[in-house]
Amino acid sequence: MSTALDSMDSLLFSLSRAFCSPFSVFLQIQGCVICLLLALGWLMAAYVRNREIKRIKNSMKAGNSLAFLYQDINELEHSRQAKLPRVSVVMPLKGFGEHNLHNWRSQITSLYGGPLEFLFVLESTEDPAYHAVSRLLSMHQDHVEAKVVIAGLATTCSQKIHNQLIGVEKMHKDTKYVLFLDDDVSLHPGTIGALTAEMEKNPEIFIQTGYPLDLPSGTLGSYCIYEYHMPCSMGFATGGTTFFLWGGCMMMHADDFRQDRYGVVSGLRDGGYSDDMTLAALAGAHKRLITSPPVAVFPHPLATDLSFGRYWNYLRKQTFVLESYISKVNWIMNKALFAVHCYLSWGFVAPYIMAVIHITSALRIYIKGYNQLEDTTFASSGMSLVILLATCTFIELLSMWNLTRREVTLCNLLSPEAPRLSLAPYNWGLIFIAMLVDNFLYPISAFRSHFSQSINWSGIRYHLRNGKVFKIERRNDMVPAKTDLGGKHLYGKKGALQKASFLSSLGRNFAHWRQPKKFDV
Repeated sequence: MSTALDSMDSLLFSLSRAFCSPFSVFLQIQGCVICLLLALGWLMAAYVRNREIKRIKNSMKAGNSLAFLYQDINELEHSRQAKLPRVSVVMPLKGFGEHNLHNWRSQITSLYGGPLEFLFVLESTEDPAYHAVSRLLSMHQDHVEAKVVIAGLATTCSQKIHNQLIGVEKMHKDTKYVLFLDDDVSLHPGTIGALTAEMEKNPEIFIQTGYPLDLPSGTLGSYCIYEYHMPCSMGFATGGTTFFLWGGCMMMHADDFRQDRYGVVSGLRDGGYSDDMTLAALAGAHKRLITSPPVAVFPHPLATDLSFGRYWNYLRKQTFVLESYISKVNWIMNKALFAVHCYLSWGFVAPYIMAVIHITSALRIYIKGYNQLEDTTFASSGMSLVILLATCTFIELLSMWNLTRREVTLCNLLSPEAPRLSLAPYNWGLIFIAMLVDNFLYPISAFRSHFSQSINWSGIRYHLRNGKVFKIERRNDMVPAKTDLGGKHLYGKKGALQKASFLSSLGRNFAHWRQPKKFDV
C-alpha cells in the first residue's frame, strides 16, 4: 500500500513539475487571458444595457410613464400611430410545452400601434401546438389579426425554414416588415414598435435582431445552455451594428422576400439548414447591415426538466450549423470559427485540469511533510498559477453576473406587467461547473458534426452535402420525447419514446456515425 502511494506521489510531483514548464505556464496564462477577455466583453455589453436602463428611468422621472414603449411620449399621438407601417409576425411552431402559452400571449398582446398580423405556421394539424394555438387565437379573435397556417412537409430545406417561407407567402400584401420569431421567445409590449422605429429611421438596415436571456431551471443542462449563450450575448449588446444574427428574432423588409433580393428566398429554400447562419452569410456577401437595438433582449425560460442529454442534443445542433454554408468564403469563415472555437474551448479547460494537479501536489507535500527543495519549489510555483487562475475566474464570473443583472433589470423595465425576473435562482457554483463542461464538450460535438454530416432535429434527420440539405429522413423511431430547450411534446404521448440516458444517446450517435452511408455521395 505504501509503495503504491509513493508511486502515485511520484507521478503527481512529476506532473506538477511538467505543468511548470514554459509551455504549460503559457497554456495556464492563456486560460487567464481568455477569462479576462470574456470579462471585458461582458463588461462592455453591460455598459450598453445599463445605458438603456438609465434612459428609460430618466424618461420615467421626467413624466413619461410609458417610456418602456417610446422614449418620446409624443410618438403615442394618434396622428403618428396611424402612419405606422404594417408588420407581419411569422412564427414557425413545433410541439407544445410548458412555456408556450405564456410566450404566445406576450407576442399577440403587443402594444404596437400600427397594422399587425400574426401567422402561426405549423407542419400539420397533428402537431400538438395546433389545437393549443387555435384555442388561444379563438379567445383573442376580436382583438388580434392572426391565423394558423399549415405549411406541409419540407423537401428542400429545414422544416423551420420551410415554415418561415410559407408564412412569408401568406402575409398581407401591404406588409412592409416581416418579423420572424421563435415560439419560445417572450416578447416585451414595445418590442415590435422599437424594431419598426429603427427600420423606419434607417432604411439601409437589412436585418434587425436580438438575443435571449436564458432563465435556467436549476438543472446542470439548463446552466450549460445559459453558459453556452453568454459569450455570444456580448455580440448582440452593441446597441447598433453587429455581425451576429439570432434566428429567434429577425425583422426584415418584406420586399426582400417578394423580390428575392440578395437571394434571401433561394438561399434559404434551396438546401438551407440554418436560417440565421444563411441570412448572416448573405448579409456579409452583399455587405448589408445587421443591427441589434439595446432593448432587444428577451426572457427565455428553460424547461424545468431540461436533462443533460437534451443539452447535448442542443449542442450537437448548434455545432452542426457550422457545416452548412452558401459559398466558398462562407465555408472558410465557418471552418475558421470551428478551429478558433475548439482551440479556445479546450484552451479554457486545460488550466483548470493543471490547477487540480497543482493543488493536489501541494496538499500531499503539506500532509506528508516533504521538504525536498525541488518539489516544494515546483509546488509553490504551481500554487501561484492556481491563485492567478482563481482570481481571473472570479473576475469573469463577476462580470457575467453583472451583465445578467443588467439584463434582468432591463427586461423588468420593458415588461412592467410581467412577473418580475430575479437573479436569486441563479446558482453560480453550477454555472462555473457548466463553463468547464460546456467548453470541454464543444470540440467533441463539433468534430462529431464534421464527420457525420447529418443531424436529428426534432425527429427529422437532415443530411448535408456541400453545405446544403440534400436528403431529409422522417421515421417514428427518430422522434424524441421532448424538444431540447422548451421541453415541448412533438407528437403527443403516442409518438414519445422512452427517456434515454446521455450515455445511451452518445452510443447511438457513435453507432450511426460508424455505419456505412446508404445514400449517394
